[in-house]
Amino acid sequence: MTKTYTGGCACGAIRYAIPSEPVFQNHCQCRQCQMKSGTGHASFLSFIGRDAVDLKGQATIWPETGDAGTVKSHAFCPVCGTQVYLTLSTVPDLFAVTAASLDQPERFAPQVVTYGSRGYAWDYIDPALTVFERMPQ
Repeated sequence: MTKTYTGGCACGAIRYAIPSEPVFQNHCQCRQCQMKSGTGHASFLSFIGRDAVDLKGQATIWPETGDAGTVKSHAFCPVCGTQVYLTLSTVPDLFAVTAASLDQPERFAPQVVTYGSRGYAWDYIDPALTVFERMPQ
């Protein structure tokens, strides 16, 4: 039985509960993630089954077009500014949360690094992880 993944923003205005296991967990080193995280990468857990997500609170949505033309809708707390989740226009059933937004961030188990070609030497990431130059298809 899956233990629900719970989390939210720093101030608690946005909360989520996800009753399934992530299908993809990654560190992303694209420039957009670097800018939003304020460091060398952002870390995400992606889930299928957006309708099953129990989401409380109203996020501010910032749409952004990625390298492949996909619109990524980033959801930030309007009170504290925390990026909590994102959705993709091309995969409407996907719901991705930032690893730092988890109540139990130790549950994050990265599988791969995406956009590894944009990483920096000072941003150390486990060298045992598979590195993709871009987002795998």
